[in-house]
Amino acid sequence: MAIASAGDLDRLKDVKAFDDTKTGVKGLVDAGIVKIPNIFIRPPDDMIKTSATDLTDIKIPIIDMEGVESDRRLEIVDEIRSASETWGFFQVVNHGIPVSLLEEMIKGVCRFFEQPDEAKMEYYTRDSKRKVLYSSNFDLYQSTAANWRDTLFCVMAPAPFDPEELPIACREINMEYSKHVTRLGTTLFELLSEALGLDPNYLKDIECAKGYNLLSHYYPPCPEPDLTLGTTDHTDPDFLTILLQDHISGLQVLHRNQWVDVSPVHGALVVNIGDLLQLISNDKFKSVKHRVLANRVGPRISVAFFFTTYVHPSTRVYGPIKELTSDEDAPKYKETTVTDFVTYFYSRGLDGKPALDHFKL
Repeated sequence: MAIASAGDLDRLKDVKAFDDTKTGVKGLVDAGIVKIPNIFIRPPDDMIKTSATDLTDIKIPIIDMEGVESDRRLEIVDEIRSASETWGFFQVVNHGIPVSLLEEMIKGVCRFFEQPDEAKMEYYTRDSKRKVLYSSNFDLYQSTAANWRDTLFCVMAPAPFDPEELPIACREINMEYSKHVTRLGTTLFELLSEALGLDPNYLKDIECAKGYNLLSHYYPPCPEPDLTLGTTDHTDPDFLTILLQDHISGLQVLHRNQWVDVSPVHGALVVNIGDLLQLISNDKFKSVKHRVLANRVGPRISVAFFFTTYVHPSTRVYGPIKELTSDEDAPKYKETTVTDFVTYFYSRGLDGKPALDHFKL
């Protein structure tokens, strides 16, 4: 059995002290710190990786969904296919969700995180079985460096959900926003099915859109942003993610071995392919690494809508779709349940290594 070093024990002590405050990164900022605690400082070799030159001459695709139910549908499907194969990321505009609702969702996140600490503490927990939980860094005790971010995690479906479990500060908007994004997600899964050459209902019929979680991220201003990250580079362990971000930049996607800014576009939503969709598409669609930089200005707000059934275990097994494989293009991944896949992901935390690698044949 490995023996913990003095440095490891000191870090564990500091991590626990931070966790026990139940006020997250925002609590540090509210206390007026001018130097970030050691638990957030990334190793020097990691900082070399994160300071890569960013590509500023290319941008992720922006797809206009106007006319998706008309003769423009084939054009939109082609654009989604291209973006999913080459980027794994795209933004959508004219998606049918009112801008006023998106803005109210951002305000709802601010209301929750900026209310008195006592009102938030009742939701602070590391009990992953809770449907609603507030915490800072789900992998706080595993990571080599904590991220400059706090999160409110809400399991919205598929099990019957009592709205009273949601914090009152964001209860109404969380429910309304979820209804709209669920409809958009259903449309996107139809388009993605068609982009794979399948029946429009294929991905819905195999329950890719059955469950969804709402993750509201709050990135406080950081006094030393060059020493840490808002979110470590990672891929998403779901089928699909729809992300709302405010006007503050920070999200980046890895493309051609360079980090590219996903610049905020007013009224747009960011869509990215998850690991499980790459797995069942047999690598036709790509789940790519992305990260969030820390920033001197803030708070930066984002809301990630994860399509996954992880919190409500199912025995359904997922593997490369048979219609997408052949003698020339054999299955690249072994079969797995959503629970087994995501459990493996969480066991490692955000370590920068794709969970998909573990499931390759």
